[in-house]
Amino acid sequence: MRALGRWLLLALLAGALLEVFFIARIALAATLAPQSTTFQRSEAWRIAHTSGRLRWSQQWVPYERISDNLKRAVIASEDDSFVNHDGVDWEALEKAWQKNEQAQERAAKQQARTRPGAPTRPPKIVGGSTITQQLAKNLLLSGERTLLRKGQEIVLTFALERMLSKERILEIYLNSVEWGEGVFGAEAAARHYFRKSASQLTAWEAARLAVMLPRPKYFEKVPNSGYLASRANVIVGRMGGAELP
Repeated sequence: MRALGRWLLLALLAGALLEVFFIARIALAATLAPQSTTFQRSEAWRIAHTSGRLRWSQQWVPYERISDNLKRAVIASEDDSFVNHDGVDWEALEKAWQKNEQAQERAAKQQARTRPGAPTRPPKIVGGSTITQQLAKNLLLSGERTLLRKGQEIVLTFALERMLSKERILEIYLNSVEWGEGVFGAEAAARHYFRKSASQLTAWEAARLAVMLPRPKYFEKVPNSGYLASRANVIVGRMGGAELP
């Protein structure tokens, strides 16, 4: 029992130290640009391991040098209540949960009608994460999908909201989010896709980049996707109502 108690104490101590590390990184992010995120380091290892070379493009630019078009497009596409929520949009999470349950049920029915061994399309899983939640996950956490990691994500989301301004959260997000294979941040994305700086993006260009965010590596391979173009037009129409921090 003593040995078990020691192991439990060590586990609690390790967990507490990890939380202190996370909070310290968030505190530093208030004034210092993060050199990299957990997701970026994981991607760098994956790209180097699979291709034998590291194709990488990222350049930090301050908030005022990122086009308002891109800020509005990303908010309209990813998190239209960004400036008003406390980090988590509970209504969006509930809707995403319901949609995913329905998708799982449809997939199960399809599989039941399919002959054994035949390939079936996996259900499309949608997220309900806010911009702050996405930043918490990419900046500090692994990509695993567990309830424990989701709980940790929510805790760190609230920490980000308490310790950083909305403007700073959006600035870090736009400078670190993935926009293609080894393409990270608004400046790298603008130059990669449109051969211009992030400050010069038009409304439609910004909307097109915003639509890519849920599946950037996929849309990088299908630049002429009809969905990409039509969805970008929808986002352009919604950008006028997007409130900036």
